[in-house]
Amino acid sequence: MAEQNNPQIRDRDIGVEMRDSFMDYAMSIIVSRALPDVRDGLKPVHRRILFAMSELGMSPDKPYKKSARIVGEVIGKYHPHGDSAVYETMVRMAQDFSMRYMLVDGHGNFGSIDGDMAAAMRYTEARLSKIAMEMLRDLNKETVDFIPNYDGEENEPAVLPSRFPNLLVNGVSGIAVGMATNIPPHNLGEVIDGVQAMIRNPEITPIELMEYIKGPDFPTAGYILGREGIRQAYRTGRGSVTMRAKALIEEESNGKARIVVNELPYQVNKARLVEKIAELVREKRIEGITDLRDESDRNGMRVVIEVRRDVNANVVLNNLYKHTSMQSTFGINMLAIVGKEPKVLNLRDVLYHYLQHQVEVIRRRTEFELKKAEARAHILEGLRIALDNLDEVIALIRASRTVDIAREGLIETFSLSAEQAQAILDMRMQRLTGLERDKIENEYNELLVKIAEYKAILGDEALVLEIISNELQELRDRYADDRRTEITIGEESILDEDLIPREEVVITVSHTGYIKRLPVTTYRSQKRGGRGVVGMDTKDEDFVEHLFVSNSHNYLMFFTDKGKVYRIKAYEIPELGRTARGTPIINLLQIEQGEKISAVIQIEETESDQYLFFATREGLVKKTPLEDYNNIRKGGLIAINLREEDELIDVKLTDGKQKLILGTADGMSITFSEEDVRSMGRSATGVKGITLDEEDHVIGMDCIDQNLDVLIVTTKGYGKRTPAGDYRLQTRGGKGIKTINLTEKNGPVVSLKVVKQEEDLMIITTGGTLIRMSMDGISTMGRYAQGVKLINIREDDAVSTVCRTDKSEEEEDAQSDETESVNPELTEASEVNESESADSDSEDGGETLE
Repeated sequence: MAEQNNPQIRDRDIGVEMRDSFMDYAMSIIVSRALPDVRDGLKPVHRRILFAMSELGMSPDKPYKKSARIVGEVIGKYHPHGDSAVYETMVRMAQDFSMRYMLVDGHGNFGSIDGDMAAAMRYTEARLSKIAMEMLRDLNKETVDFIPNYDGEENEPAVLPSRFPNLLVNGVSGIAVGMATNIPPHNLGEVIDGVQAMIRNPEITPIELMEYIKGPDFPTAGYILGREGIRQAYRTGRGSVTMRAKALIEEESNGKARIVVNELPYQVNKARLVEKIAELVREKRIEGITDLRDESDRNGMRVVIEVRRDVNANVVLNNLYKHTSMQSTFGINMLAIVGKEPKVLNLRDVLYHYLQHQVEVIRRRTEFELKKAEARAHILEGLRIALDNLDEVIALIRASRTVDIAREGLIETFSLSAEQAQAILDMRMQRLTGLERDKIENEYNELLVKIAEYKAILGDEALVLEIISNELQELRDRYADDRRTEITIGEESILDEDLIPREEVVITVSHTGYIKRLPVTTYRSQKRGGRGVVGMDTKDEDFVEHLFVSNSHNYLMFFTDKGKVYRIKAYEIPELGRTARGTPIINLLQIEQGEKISAVIQIEETESDQYLFFATREGLVKKTPLEDYNNIRKGGLIAINLREEDELIDVKLTDGKQKLILGTADGMSITFSEEDVRSMGRSATGVKGITLDEEDHVIGMDCIDQNLDVLIVTTKGYGKRTPAGDYRLQTRGGKGIKTINLTEKNGPVVSLKVVKQEEDLMIITTGGTLIRMSMDGISTMGRYAQGVKLINIREDDAVSTVCRTDKSEEEEDAQSDETESVNPELTEASEVNESESADSDSEDGGETLE
């Protein structure tokens, strides 16, 4: 009953009480602990540490004092929290890898970038740094408000004068209740230039400020990748920048390479980074690293990563960027307290509020100086009156019984104030000399000039801004240094393709749609007539139909017999063993049922002056700009509109001015200029390229050069090279001319290609056998020759695909060259039927242009 009648006890819903109490707690955390003030860029604990050190007289020109003494002063007077929290904050302010411009000058072990803890506070010593004095300058001139401390026995500043924009210069991070701040450090010179630009142009935009403030400048240097994240953060207050370690690849005399890391992203622990790299090597997630050493010393950071001789160091480095903190992200969230309220600020907002704070500091300092000058001038006016009436003043003082009577007499006689009268009474006799009298007069006149200046400043904001600009320039000249972090232009992140070595690879596609990738070095060069090596393990009913050589980073455009095109990167094709069957191509391309790959071209980038030239089985050709195929969907794109029962045979990448040759299974060919074919749209059908006999069809197309050779290969393994000059230029649409003498021995033509003598040739059969040979080992013959045997073919096998590639660097053993078994058929000379009448060329049906 007593409790019910107690007026101090009230009924309250527990939910309401919890909500209100938590909100009070949250706001206390936000305003009083976790977030910085936009004006000086400091949290309360930082501000209290600097103020306490200032009160202890720990300026840069004084000896160091024990950190324990500083911590005791802070927690005893201003910050009623744990000593470890205060000491850790002070330690961070003394670390050159944490603060861009250190505010505490530490002496002793203050930790390391390896994550080593600082020594106990009883061992370390500290004092204020020189630049920290600029944060405290004019603090005793009533430039900022002072508030009671936690117990009301002391006063502390609500904010520091902060003569430079510390919020941006040193940055800050903090986590409050329901919000967090993360502002990166910047270069002092750049930030001051930005403030001065705002003074000149108050309407300057955040993006315009980027002309002066390039971006974050971390104490640990390193790189920032791209500027888009910086622009986003400066424009909106939120953004993300990608930081990357600075690493150099050094080539050793023995041919090996090593990666040397000498700068790390901000807040990355070097020791943990080294451990992470070692862990990745053990787990074989990164291969090719043979040794890892931390050679850092007092001269700087140096982490050495030894790379195996046969490994691309750039690929290893890109893997390190992808899988370790050698590349990390800094999420910018420019949240600060503005007028006791947390706000997200863009770059201009931060500088605007800082500038308004400086205007207030200069005004209050000027008012303080004005009051001081006016008070002194008032005293000097009294002294001047006394000196002008010296005899009377002396007589009055001598006649007075007490000081109070003398003071009152001076006030009444000479109309002085109490302060002036007291100053006259306190004046020493030496001030009565002529020289001293001149000093008083000069001091008084100088004060009048200063008073006029102070009043002019208070009455003109432009003068206030000029003072701020001049003082900032003095700070810049004294403390600014060069930018450490380099902002690179280009890639914003590590793409998967950056982790793939750039190398020549062989791509094989089987008749039933299996595809794989393997290094071109898998196949050694052999003499013509060799038995070859197995390039793919195929089923009885399957055989390799397409084989081509590409760079692993090239785009591959797959054209199907149905006239559609698909596109992927070469490295996206799985790399498998030499005898592996491959991966179903439908797992990589969304090929429709019944589609087969007819042609593949490789491009590095789309250019507007390039064309795709198409040839179909029925002899139609078409030319379309490559740019029409820029946006290829995953489901493919219509590349050519085919007639019923027609198929796409081949596609070439051209410049629109090439000479092209078409070859048929019956041994006919036609050479014509690409300019004879007008450019058409993507869905066009095309025009006639060659007139075919019944049952004949086109088997190949290539760009021809008069300085090269035309290679013909038949189904039974015969082949020859013929000078391209033997194929005269004709108009498209004719029947063409004969390119090989076909017999039962060599069989129909399966491939026509324009080749160089410096190239190698790859031939693959329907049974999956592959042989690589040098092109200069193939005989050069006339158009009517039947060729020589290039590969031994079993009765149940036939040549399927022919591909040219770069010459192998591997030299064949001379011994094996001599002992290699040679089929007697290979020594058989090709019979050249030169008796054929030249009139046979008249069968071409097309006009000769030569």
